[in-house]
Amino acid sequence: MRGYTMEKDDYLKRLRRIEGQVRGVQRMIDEDTYCIDVLTQISAVTKAIQSVGIGLLEEHINHCVMEAAQGGDDEAAREKVAEATRAIERLVRS
Repeated sequence: MRGYTMEKDDYLKRLRRIEGQVRGVQRMIDEDTYCIDVLTQISAVTKAIQSVGIGLLEEHINHCVMEAAQGGDDEAAREKVAEATRAIERLVRS
């Protein structure tokens, strides 16, 4: 079971909403909407997808990392922490 499994439906709803926002941005471009208005919508999409990423990261830490830490296998726990650290680095860079 993945860390986000219990919240899967919520994540899927949020991603569908983001998908709709992206289609809205496409429509704005197609309709020659004012640049700043398009950029505002792009900013909203970016924040929404970052929010999903942060939520998934939190689920990973609360489930996968915690489970590995409580399992008594120090090497597995270290690997899960390193995995989470790399994910944080990717999120910070984006």
